Amino acid sequence: MKRRNFIRNVSIASIGAMAVGTSAFAKGEDEKYLTGLNDFIRPYKPEIGSKVVTCAILGAGNRGRSYESYLFEYKDNIKIVAVADINAYRLNNMADRHNIPAERRFSDYQELLNAGKIADCVFICLPDKLHYDAAMKAIDLKYDVLLEKPMAQTEKECKDLLAKSHEKNVIIGTCHVLRYTPFFLAVKEAIKKKIIGDLVRIDLTENVERIHFSSSYVRGNWHNSVETTPIILSKSCHDLDIIRWLVDKPCLDATAHGSLRYFRKENEPEGATARCTDGCPHESNCPFSAVDIYCRKRMWLNVFDIKKGTDEEIIDLLKNSNYGRCVFHMDNDQPDYYVSSFNFEGGITATFTMEAMTPYGGRGIRVIGSKGFIEGNSDSQRFKFYDFKTGETQQWSLNGLDISRSGHGGGDWGIARDFIEAVAYQSSSKLSTTIDVSMESHIMGFKCEKSRLNGSKIIAIN
Repeated sequence: MKRRNFIRNVSIASIGAMAVGTSAFAKGEDEKYLTGLNDFIRPYKPEIGSKVVTCAILGAGNRGRSYESYLFEYKDNIKIVAVADINAYRLNNMADRHNIPAERRFSDYQELLNAGKIADCVFICLPDKLHYDAAMKAIDLKYDVLLEKPMAQTEKECKDLLAKSHEKNVIIGTCHVLRYTPFFLAVKEAIKKKIIGDLVRIDLTENVERIHFSSSYVRGNWHNSVETTPIILSKSCHDLDIIRWLVDKPCLDATAHGSLRYFRKENEPEGATARCTDGCPHESNCPFSAVDIYCRKRMWLNVFDIKKGTDEEIIDLLKNSNYGRCVFHMDNDQPDYYVSSFNFEGGITATFTMEAMTPYGGRGIRVIGSKGFIEGNSDSQRFKFYDFKTGETQQWSLNGLDISRSGHGGGDWGIARDFIEAVAYQSSSKLSTTIDVSMESHIMGFKCEKSRLNGSKIIAIN
């Protein structure tokens, strides 16, 4: 058996067990800290001198607000001049913070784009199914674009966006924000400096966390892969991008398997009601009770537009949205586990596992080299390096770096900074996640899904 096929078979069987908890990182008495891996991490303030960049926000939901918080923080150099959202509460809440006049508040993204080019750039933070249309129209207007992932719903649409961006000569950044986190930047630097010797393999696991999964991929906006995108793209194209970035070689093929195991109608308890608010006899004991999650525990309330925050308001929202429906009564089809494997040029291999049913979130990573081994967890913001020759271990951590203001472990503000600098200087080289770079990891995702739906066949990537 060829080495890469052997590794693929072993990895597919075992990678699901890989998760790195924070308890693994108690510092030993003789353990040293890795140095020189934080030197390249930059402050969030954009380095654009006295330049001012004007922006329009398409979509004032969670992702739009993440970037808006950055733009607001550095408003001396960045001006939001227009906002579009179908939700009047979200629209006006964001527009009011920036004193945007009524004529620049749009109830639909198409209205904003029909107004012509009214800013230097646009942030496209719309639902997945609208990314392609909004981006194509924005590119036609010669906007520079920061586009939320996934770029589009199909491989062809992604390639169309790439071609259009080249035709119009505009800057397109894709929101693969994990590249901009200190944790993954440090892992990347360790690989570049060959601390582990030659790279052999990467194992990456995303623990989605059960409540997060149920809120986003059972009840939430991404519960249906046809209406949005398959979960390997809607949730995990971040991870595929990280793998491709760390390996830094072309991906040759992909294979995957996974399915919806638990959140299915046949698993509903006897007598369960269609909504948790309908007097379900299992509500008080159900770990996925919407009443318990959103009302009693006040978890994941960012899925709502909360005005008063009373129990009555939240219960009313549950009665009138998918978030109050029983997790076994939804029209969801996203897999709650997903295992994929990749071969890269040069014999390097990688595996990626997404697991919904975990009590914690975060990404665990193992980077295997010829001279050493890295193991870490993105939520703990720490990893260890094991030296094969000396047997010594060294630890990396944030070591005082403040990432508290930014979501995604510092990534949201990091990518916003680089995009603003790219627009200010009209240089796509300021970005590490241009559309050209992001294309391959998207294709890896589409090939994974093709493999999953076709008996885990190995799918070549050209």
